[in-house]
Amino acid sequence: MPTTYHVAVSGSDKAAGTEDAPFRTINRAAAAARPGDTVTVHEGVYREWVKPPRGGLGDTRRITYEAADGERVVITGSERISAWELVEGTVWKVVVGNDLFGDFNPFAEEVEGDWTVYASAEAPRKHLGDVYLRGRSFYEVTSRDQLIDPQVRTTMIDDWTGVTDDVRDADQTRYVWYAEVSEDNTTIWANFHGADPNAELVEINVRRSVFYPDRHHLDWITVRGFELAQAACPWTPPTADQPGLIGPNWAKGWIIEDNLIHDAKCSAISLGKEASTGHNYATERGDKPGYQYQLEAVFAARQIGWDKEHVGSHIVRRNTIRDCGQNGVVGHLGCVFSTIEDNHIYNIAIKREFYGYEIGGIKLHAAIDVVIRHNRIHDCTLGTWLDWQTQGTRISRNLYYGNRRDLFVEVSHGPYLADHNVFASPASIELFSQGGAFVNNLVVGTLALESVVDRPTPYHVPHSTQVAGYAAVIGGDDRWIGNIFLGGDPDAAYAAEAPDIRRTGHGTAGYDGRPATFEAYLAQLGDPSDGDHQRFADVKQPVYLHDNVYLPGAAAFDSETDALTLPGPASVRVVEDGDEVHLETEVPAGFASRTLPTVTGLDLGRVRFADASFEERDGSPAVIDTDLVGARKESTQAYPAGPLAALPEGKSRVRVW
Repeated sequence: MPTTYHVAVSGSDKAAGTEDAPFRTINRAAAAARPGDTVTVHEGVYREWVKPPRGGLGDTRRITYEAADGERVVITGSERISAWELVEGTVWKVVVGNDLFGDFNPFAEEVEGDWTVYASAEAPRKHLGDVYLRGRSFYEVTSRDQLIDPQVRTTMIDDWTGVTDDVRDADQTRYVWYAEVSEDNTTIWANFHGADPNAELVEINVRRSVFYPDRHHLDWITVRGFELAQAACPWTPPTADQPGLIGPNWAKGWIIEDNLIHDAKCSAISLGKEASTGHNYATERGDKPGYQYQLEAVFAARQIGWDKEHVGSHIVRRNTIRDCGQNGVVGHLGCVFSTIEDNHIYNIAIKREFYGYEIGGIKLHAAIDVVIRHNRIHDCTLGTWLDWQTQGTRISRNLYYGNRRDLFVEVSHGPYLADHNVFASPASIELFSQGGAFVNNLVVGTLALESVVDRPTPYHVPHSTQVAGYAAVIGGDDRWIGNIFLGGDPDAAYAAEAPDIRRTGHGTAGYDGRPATFEAYLAQLGDPSDGDHQRFADVKQPVYLHDNVYLPGAAAFDSETDALTLPGPASVRVVEDGDEVHLETEVPAGFASRTLPTVTGLDLGRVRFADASFEERDGSPAVIDTDLVGARKESTQAYPAGPLAALPEGKSRVRVW
């Protein structure tokens, strides 16, 4: 019979683990738990890295770790430090013996790896360490001199270009730290701005992770209801081991739900790669670009069992994920067939202490048959970045706002589907890809389009990790049906210092000049005097657009014959009201004249390179019948464009979270 083991801060690891005689540590309970068992943890702070030694044996024989009902249980990678000495003004220091850290000292480990960017080879590196006052994380400075200025100026890194800048904090009270590591000790200086660190709760992060196995293929584990915090997890590019604050570490069938997860130095939840398929080789060897090593990682993963039977199929749901330096959710290869839903993700990579090309609220590579559904993602450097092999992926009913950019899909061939989302940030969507379908979305900001012919990437047998081929991204082969576009100033969406980013305005006019049917595309390929390869070289792929609505300032694709363009007034606002979020809209008269039936995968055709259709995971046609707030659409009725099945003309206010 399944057993429930109990853990409490008042317990003992020599006890029986019962409710009356609980264990003291979660790791002790993990050592006892077998498939089907539950570990219930009671209120308190647990300063340990939980490393489960075994997993379950199937979805009905999981090992479940859960916080006791109604009790606050914190598992943290930090330790409390109280032996501070006042040095000067509001700057204090503490000397910590290195035995506290064991063989991993975050204050000696640098934020470094493939796709990190520093101003120069000589520029000081940031470290994985951190200091917290009452839970608030500090900023690292690179010399003791920078601790003293009461009006602190901190070197920050632009989250788009990598350009460093000297930034003065608006409230003039940026909390900063600096550390020096010797053979035996680590000395930390910090500016506490009037707080007494010996009287307040002051912590430093010590452990790399909080809940993360040290072995692969520990499957079928559930982690539920905890506060998980303050881990010194490293930079997680797609060409390296990707440890997070919590994650399965190359396994199958985890459920991570109903947790508060915060203050990961880099990535909070990792559904990512392991080290044997490549670990920062581009940085360490310097002989080939990271792109090439990433290609090799895909094939190396296939050799060690990267398939649906052994890896992925995780569920990440109803978590609050905030205040992390790199990603809220990250994953390469190990994220396949997973579902990420009902999460609130915010304040990701906004400290800008370090920079690299692998940052986002959700950042996934090889998101094969991944569902990203009904998440609230805001105040992030980039809301969701789907990079490489985005195939069978569904981005549905998400609320994006207040981000530097909302959605970026890069070097992928599709099919992927984005439906019933709100993209409300100034830069809404960037497509450096092909083979996407956008159905019933509200796009408030810009749409940027770019071809990428110098980085051919793989595509797969549908619903499989098996590689079917690879191709360059020439753009197009996209579908846009029943979307609403709002106009605005495209320059407001992009940094003036990023002129290399192609600037496409509001609406779909960036597709101008492409054929609007597959037949028109084929007609351009019929010259028998051209060679097999040459006849395709300069021919643009078609795009398929209909029933889209363009509000003032948004321009339609020049071959979209049924585009509905309306005059003003028109506006969209996402308004936070306590724990609720409302969508406030003003839609011009005439909007109700355009309706369309419920769209299905059968209406979207097949993408050209992958030769694959828009399908559910089981291979049936995609069903696109649920709007942003969960209302079902009947197949026999017609509905207005956009993410709400009942969006009226004029002014309206609808709760969307």
